[in-house]
Amino acid sequence: MARKTMTRKTLAQKTRRQSVKAARKGKAARVKGRTAQQKAGAKAVDAELPQWTSAEIAEAFRRFEAANPTPRGELAHINPFTLLVAVVLSAQATDAGVNKATPALFELADTPEKMAKLGEARVRDLIKTIGLFRIKAKNVVALSQKLVEAHGGQVPHDRAALEALPGVGRKTANVVLNIAFGEPTIAVDTHIFRVGNRTGLAVGKTPLDVEMKLLEAVPERYRLHAHHWLILHGRYVCVARRPLCEKCPIADLCKWPGKTVAQMPATASR
Repeated sequence: MARKTMTRKTLAQKTRRQSVKAARKGKAARVKGRTAQQKAGAKAVDAELPQWTSAEIAEAFRRFEAANPTPRGELAHINPFTLLVAVVLSAQATDAGVNKATPALFELADTPEKMAKLGEARVRDLIKTIGLFRIKAKNVVALSQKLVEAHGGQVPHDRAALEALPGVGRKTANVVLNIAFGEPTIAVDTHIFRVGNRTGLAVGKTPLDVEMKLLEAVPERYRLHAHHWLILHGRYVCVARRPLCEKCPIADLCKWPGKTVAQMPATASR
């Protein structure tokens, strides 16, 4: 029995190494034609994909960890307050675009007190390259004022308190709780929503549906970094228009029928 268990473990490790290696070489899978992709997308939308097993989910996150053991968010920040501001600014905007605007802003105001004193007009001028900058400037100053008045100038380690701040919703609160306070939350943005539904990992009609399914499905040991791995996977591999299945480390586990998985070699990877 011990030998059989060891053999299964060895085979799993071998498959994992081969999958990650194939992804790095861009040979993990081949995307089918446009018509097949559209049909596959329709199946994903209608939740017609096969269910992942617990073992498959655990294996997927083992591979994400093997490829990137300590993933990090891509929004530049200095402290919990600047993280909060950056996440608020990132709504319907790219992290890269936010990162271009925030250095000058944070140089002048890296605390709620300084941001409130800076004022809406000045903040608006500093972030005008970001979409929806007017309403975002208003929210940033308002949340700064509320932090000073209600929380002693500190970002609260509490979901309800965070979501009570102007411009802060569940996704933003999840990001702050995860990155600033080390909570195993999963912030479902457009990338995670797409990955969850396309792969069949966590199918849902709303971001909250996907979040709840991921929290239930993702093994506890991977939950802290899960949202980083999934965001990065959606941003750089499982992209919207044409997924890069050839570079996907979980191509053989993914349930999306719009791709053909490459055959693994019979010999072990070195």
